Amino acid sequence: MKLSAPIYHLKRKARLLSREGNIPLHEALDRIALQEGYGSWSLLAARLSASKPAGRLFARLAPGDLVLVGARPGHGKTLMSLELAVEAMKSGNRAVFFTLEYTEREVLDRLRSIGTDHARYDGIFEFDCSDAISADYIIEKLASAPRGTLVVIDYLQLLDQKRENPELAVQVRALNSFARDQGLIIVFISQIDRSYDPSEKPCPDVQDIRLPNPLDLHLFNKTCFLNRGEIRFQAVR
Repeated sequence: MKLSAPIYHLKRKARLLSREGNIPLHEALDRIALQEGYGSWSLLAARLSASKPAGRLFARLAPGDLVLVGARPGHGKTLMSLELAVEAMKSGNRAVFFTLEYTEREVLDRLRSIGTDHARYDGIFEFDCSDAISADYIIEKLASAPRGTLVVIDYLQLLDQKRENPELAVQVRALNSFARDQGLIIVFISQIDRSYDPSEKPCPDVQDIRLPNPLDLHLFNKTCFLNRGEIRFQAVR
């Protein structure tokens, strides 16, 4: 069902209704949703999320999944992964973002860029930029994480950058088993090899993943590749 106005106009309309009618904002939002043909604002928001790429992808994820999100620099792989985290939190699940690449401020800036207020998810969003990030570190930190927690690892090729860490293949196998046993969804952000030529195919695929060290890509059962607005989802097995 097409909305009568962009979502930000409807929110503005609800805030005005709340002030003029002296009613709680959530009640005003529900009234606006009814005018749009939805039983409540939460139903309208869920339908809107489902129409977005991240919403559609999240709907295809299940506890135990290992997901690979790949793109060339600047083509949205980090934002897509953060949007998946937001979708998980909208569903009442926790989200954890492990990064060896970004500062907390940079991650919060990116959340704001996709229209997400970090404070709204206080208590269910966790950020970790420790230099010690590896499979063993992540498993230890998430030992008590509830089923359905969505975990983002930024990024795949950095996990074994330290010589003292196990080989990349060993770490990914460990995280694969951990995700299945714990019922987590683990999303790996991945670099694309420089040899990828967008003139030959509109989106990269598993053959274009940059692998400085050997890795069985069948350990991932879902993939998402992005390039210039093109998005490809695929179940690997």
